[in-house]
Amino acid sequence: MKTATRPEEIRKEYEACVSYNRGIGLYDTVRQNEQFYIGRQWEGLNAPDLDKPVLNFLKRVGSYIVAMLVSDDIAVEVSPFDPSPEKERAARLLSAEIERVIENTKAKSLMRDMLRNCVVDGDGCFYWYYDCAAEGPQSVRGDICLELIDNTRVLFGNPFIQEVQKQPYILIVKREQLETVRERARRFSGAKAQDIRPDNDALYAGESAYSPSDLVTVIVKLYRREGGVWFTEVTRDAVVRPATDTGYRRYPLSYMSYEKIKNSYHGQAIVTGLIPNQIAVNKLWAMAIHHQNTMAFPKVFYDRLKIKSWSNRVGEAIGVAGNPSEAVTTAFKAPDMSAQLIEVVNRTIEYTKEFMGASDAALGNVRPDNTSAIIAVQKATAAPLDLQRLALYQFVEDYVRIIADMICATYGPRRVRFTDENGEPSFESFDFSKLDLQSMQLKVEVGASAYWSELTQLGTLDSLFAKGIIDDALVYLESVPDSYIRNKGRILQRLRERKDELKIPALKGKTQAKSFSEILNEGKEKANALQTL
Repeated sequence: MKTATRPEEIRKEYEACVSYNRGIGLYDTVRQNEQFYIGRQWEGLNAPDLDKPVLNFLKRVGSYIVAMLVSDDIAVEVSPFDPSPEKERAARLLSAEIERVIENTKAKSLMRDMLRNCVVDGDGCFYWYYDCAAEGPQSVRGDICLELIDNTRVLFGNPFIQEVQKQPYILIVKREQLETVRERARRFSGAKAQDIRPDNDALYAGESAYSPSDLVTVIVKLYRREGGVWFTEVTRDAVVRPATDTGYRRYPLSYMSYEKIKNSYHGQAIVTGLIPNQIAVNKLWAMAIHHQNTMAFPKVFYDRLKIKSWSNRVGEAIGVAGNPSEAVTTAFKAPDMSAQLIEVVNRTIEYTKEFMGASDAALGNVRPDNTSAIIAVQKATAAPLDLQRLALYQFVEDYVRIIADMICATYGPRRVRFTDENGEPSFESFDFSKLDLQSMQLKVEVGASAYWSELTQLGTLDSLFAKGIIDDALVYLESVPDSYIRNKGRILQRLRERKDELKIPALKGKTQAKSFSEILNEGKEKANALQTL
């Protein structure tokens, strides 16, 4: 089947995708969720005499969920299924370059915003692209860039399939300045400036009547052709960038839903189903405040036949008709508001937070009388988030494979900075265009970096050395994390050179072995001797 690449054809596909999103109420849901999450929960209500308090427990719990999912830094390990010296070397260099790209694009920082979009909007998306004008490492021109995309701006060709790589095409919608788009169109497609005109598009959250009038909608279409990924960029009436082969084998898009919905690529946000609870709490609290404003102060009753009018001014004389002793006033206090109203508000908030997986113990709103019990409750409360954590790991694995695919397609020969076996920074040239990921079959392991933390590694080494499993001091020192020893490479080099002279024995047995931490604390003389090495 022929792929649509002309602007009018892509516009029809865009309108069909927008029609699907309208049918499931995506745009209205996202707009409402965003308003409630940031605290604008009384928008559109015409009640000038009513106070409008906001008890925004949705944001508190949403922030807790995001913080729980990103509390552990994520580490990525890339290794070949079929190990060989050449493939191990390529995997080491590829891992180093992937880590550089993740750091340079601030992917870990954007992860928080992506998870926030999942909690509030239902989906989060990373769009990776190669910018030929960006400055790469060692002053090389061209580098991989990252953009966070809202779920309303990502349109799948088949909205009933959740897998990104199985889509026939993907549309990415952008709102850009008119002159920027015209300049890009003149450079890549030769389009005339008058063919690209500004337009208004109020579908997306954040746009209003006060938005700039020189914005134009740009649609980037990604599609598969001849086993690879192609792309084109169009506006309503003009081609900005013609159909181009990217060289990628995977769509440069990683996508995650907070709660998956069957037969839909859009997920369910945790905020969506709890807005009625938030509205009920706000309404009850507003009525409680209104009751206190109108009924909390005593009412004064007086006889109008004797007193023409009443005044509360201090020291003011009041004229009466008849005997002043008979013009007695009476104060009346209305009955107190039922305490059940406050109980309903508290229980509604409490139950909602518990159902969202954020109890008072998890949020820290308890007295620390029994810390062990509190920690146990916090761990049990966070257990349901493991499903989202696994989805996050899959999201990271997807974009690691995307980065590897883009590196092989766009880099060519480059110098890579990595850490050698001695813990020293090194540089090595490598031609990434010759790296065949299909034959290499990379294995990507994703998990919380706490499993590979330096403290855990040092403690494990101490235990192995103490039990005699590691019986060589050099092997032990080589395995100690680099940040714990300054000039570790020089120390190891001198130790190897003077091993026979120093007569470093292979320590065996638990009684003879000492941990590195104990060696450092043996005294000033031994510490100085170690430093002179």
